[in-house]
This record gives sequence, C-alpha cells and structure tokens, in this order.
Amino acid sequence: MASTLRDRLSAGDFVLTAEISPPLSADPKDVIERAAPLKGLADAVNVTDGAGARAHMDSTVAAHLLRQQGIEPILQLTCRDRNRIALQSQLVGAAALGLVNLLALTGDDPKAGDQPDAMPVFDLDSAGLIATAAAIRDRHALPTGRAVAGEPDFFLGVADSPLDPPDGWKPASLRKKIDAGAQFAQTQFCMDTAVLRRYLEALSREGLLSKLHVLVGVAPLASAKSARWIVSHLKGSLIPDWIVERLERAADPKAEGEAICIDFVDEMREIQGVAGAHVMAPLNDAAIPRVLARLRR
Repeated sequence: MASTLRDRLSAGDFVLTAEISPPLSADPKDVIERAAPLKGLADAVNVTDGAGARAHMDSTVAAHLLRQQGIEPILQLTCRDRNRIALQSQLVGAAALGLVNLLALTGDDPKAGDQPDAMPVFDLDSAGLIATAAAIRDRHALPTGRAVAGEPDFFLGVADSPLDPPDGWKPASLRKKIDAGAQFAQTQFCMDTAVLRRYLEALSREGLLSKLHVLVGVAPLASAKSARWIVSHLKGSLIPDWIVERLERAADPKAEGEAICIDFVDEMREIQGVAGAHVMAPLNDAAIPRVLARLRR
C-alpha cells in the first residue's frame, strides 16, 4: 500500500498533518467520529499511542479504522509499553493491515499518567524502533535475521524539538535517528520563526535537511493560559511572549489564536527546509479542521 504522504513530500508539496488521540472506547464509531472532521483537509492524521501515558483504544486498531474510512493515518508507536518482541510483532501486523506511515516514539514515563505504578518497558528507544522497522522493510528480516514474509513498505518518522542552536551545537540525537532510517520528522510546537530559521540552518550545515522531511508543529492556541500551559508542560515547546501577549489583549482569544496559527504556517511555507505543518491543539480539537480549511484555500 502506497503512502500519499510520502509521495507528496517527495514531490516537494507543502503538506498538512494533524492528530487525534483515540478514545477509551470499544465502539469503532467513536474514533471514526473523532477523525471525520479532518478528512479531506489533512494529508495524513497521526493516531497517538497511549498519549499522556494513559490507556486509549489501541493505536494500530484505530489507524486501521481510519484507513477504512479513507483517512490516511500515521501510526504512532511508543517504546514505553512493549519490549522488542511485541514491537516487532506490532510492526508486522501494521504492515499486514496496509499501515505505511509510522512515527516512532520513545514515550512518556508512566508516572506522567493516571496509573503511575505501571511498569515502563523502554526495551528500545525510538532510534532502535526505527532501525527495526527499516530492517523489516528493507531486508525483510528482524534484527535477529529471522525472515519476514510479505511486502512491508514503511515510511518512517520520528519526533524532533527545534531549539536555538548554541555555538558548536551538533544534532546528535536527530542524526542517530536518521542513520537508523528516519525519513520524516514531526516537531514539537515551534512558533518562533527566528529560532526555526536558525535551527534549520544548523541542520542544513550538518547535511541533514537533504535526508529528512521536517514538518513543524503548530497550534491554534485557545488562550494565553493555554499557551503558558503548553510551554510549561510540553517539553521543547517554543511559543514566544509576543504571542501570549497578543492572546491576552484579544477580544476573542480563540479566533486570534487561529489567525496567528494561519499566519505562521503561511510564513513557514517560505522557509527553506520546512516540508509542512503538523497542526495540534491540546483541549481545542475543534479548531484544527477550521485552520486546515483556511490553509487549503
């Protein structure tokens, strides 16, 4: 099964992705209804895997349900909850279901969730999971050498967090992921164009931008309070003070947040090295399809 996301990125198109967290529900209709507003607007939709270190519908099952509805999924898999044997089995199962796009994540510590006594696994990190998926795709084998039948065709992604690179900084973590087989990255929230430009210039100097499609995380912020929460609780998020101040002054903060997001994405289209935008909106999901629709005009 081909990846339209991969095709569009390879063609140089500016892509738009979004994400959903599957509900804690055994009813397929619930996850389908959650994703339906994004159909035709997002080039692909991330399906989170135990977001917030909390139980949800299994991400592979949810991604399969979205694919059946004509919504191209990006399957998120974390290393937190499974050892390498379970992850290998899940990768093979995902390929059997035609799930191509994969975002490999190490995953949050269970102490961040609602069951802090749960035992974390972390048998692999995200680079190890990417390397495993690449071996299954390219060598048709597990890292142990056991043959894998079929035709897995993963398009492999990782997470990244842009920063303002200090003198002498080297993107060692991202390089490790690329060397393992990563083909695209979706970043944490980065709504500071000056920092983004300097970060991408640093990646270019290191020869990484030619090897990786970078989709930058953005948010239609609902309020100044929401912006502060993101910066405080989501490690690596960059939201400059001027955005917070503009939201504080706005008569309609939600509308202002959407306008800021749209302006930022339009500006990003002109930044060399930005392949697309990944639109996320914690506790403000209804804003995502509105923003995507305006960006499609």
